[in-house]
Amino acid sequence: WPIVFPGLPAAMQRHYSLDVSAPLLRTQGYVDGRWVSAASVFPVLDPATGEEIARVSDCGPAEAKQAVDAAYKAFHSWKQYSAKERSVLLRKWFDLLMLHKEDLAKLITFECGKPMQESLGEIAYSASFLEWFSEEARRVYGDVVPSPAKDRKLLLLKQPVGVSSIITPWNFPSAMITRKAGAALAAGCTVVVKPAEDTPLSALALAELAEQAGIPAGVFNVVPCSRERTPSVGEVLCTDPLVAKISFTGSTATGKVLLKLAADTVKKASMELGGHAPFIVFDSADVDRAVVGAMASKFRNSGQTCVCSNRFLVQSGIHDHFLEKLGRAMDAELRLGHGAEPGTTQGPLINTRAAEKVVHQVSDAVSRGAKVLRGGKRLDGSFMEPTLLAGVTTDMICTQEETFGPLLPVIRFNTEEEALAIANASNVGLAGYFYSQDVSQIWRVAEALEVGLVGVNEGLLSTPEATFGGVKQSGLGREGSKYGIDEYLEVKYMCFGGLKP
Repeated sequence: WPIVFPGLPAAMQRHYSLDVSAPLLRTQGYVDGRWVSAASVFPVLDPATGEEIARVSDCGPAEAKQAVDAAYKAFHSWKQYSAKERSVLLRKWFDLLMLHKEDLAKLITFECGKPMQESLGEIAYSASFLEWFSEEARRVYGDVVPSPAKDRKLLLLKQPVGVSSIITPWNFPSAMITRKAGAALAAGCTVVVKPAEDTPLSALALAELAEQAGIPAGVFNVVPCSRERTPSVGEVLCTDPLVAKISFTGSTATGKVLLKLAADTVKKASMELGGHAPFIVFDSADVDRAVVGAMASKFRNSGQTCVCSNRFLVQSGIHDHFLEKLGRAMDAELRLGHGAEPGTTQGPLINTRAAEKVVHQVSDAVSRGAKVLRGGKRLDGSFMEPTLLAGVTTDMICTQEETFGPLLPVIRFNTEEEALAIANASNVGLAGYFYSQDVSQIWRVAEALEVGLVGVNEGLLSTPEATFGGVKQSGLGREGSKYGIDEYLEVKYMCFGGLKP
């Protein structure tokens, strides 16, 4: 539909078309090195305009089973590749992502909605995992263990687990695949990817580049499907006996369902689930730095990241000063629009349901006494004004549930103990952030926060060199870093006896 939003530039009132090179705009599934059609298709929509940008094969359980079978067959040859051979192929894949970064970023902007500059950043981030794990492939070391007996040697060998099902979300449609697949392929595993129904084009473009890189048929498979077919496809990927491992990024509720499905065949599982990140600003903080960090952490991808700050706790001594500076920064730096429009910093939310959720949280907070300092309104389609709330209390829904939108609620607190009690009063614990210049306080708070990632005087954390994952109901396992590849490996103990001392 035409975009007519108050306060948006005139250039927004026009049609936008996705223009990428033909080989990268794939609309079929990718199984066993072949592009396969399904009996039906489903539409992929631009969340900024509601316009259809492609129709993609709507794969079902049959195609999912074919992909699993292909991955299982390919595993027996892929695991025999030397670590160096796998490393070289991953590096070629990385090079191709960087070569085609502009087109890959356009796919993200049109199917996910994020601004082009952020999409380019995601492609660099996506590629970095292929580069990192191309290097880690050659560092999967076992152990020689000192034996208690002179006539035997004890060895611990690391071997790939096998076929891995990879189920990914829409908010990082490229990076969430490479972070998993890079580790899996480096370890010697093969994969079947089920991308989010909103954003299959990025996954299929990755498959095209994997093929161009020379990754063998069956090693990397992609099975796109509609929301209606997601449960049946997901069931195959989580229950088929040939699948050894599942890796999922998404909501805690869905993660629990997948874990139950995987339990019958006792599959290895890693889960990166929901977050509810606290962002604490202590009296000792550099307020200007804290404002910069808050803007980066909250408004990246319009607040639709799993490590996005959700609850802002500001100490009484600097509370008003922080709010004033934050409000001015929002006025100066945030611009709503289509992600393809130069200067846009805030794209749409992924769909209208996401916008409705933010509106509901704002309405609830206001009804309980919160004050809207900036924004607060939903615009046409799935656009939502970046919103700043003051006077927020812990009984409001926005402090109890993850928002996944551009809502910044501020809670005033008095003591460090009070802030930690509020921050840790959640059944999830993915990321947490705080700003302080008191060294003793930094150590105390960093160790006390019940999260898997801590940002100290920093609002952007993610890098392939470091671990990514949460505690409590935010998930199981770690991605990235030297530990990420361990999720796709088994340790085999070999006792070599009968040796002459």
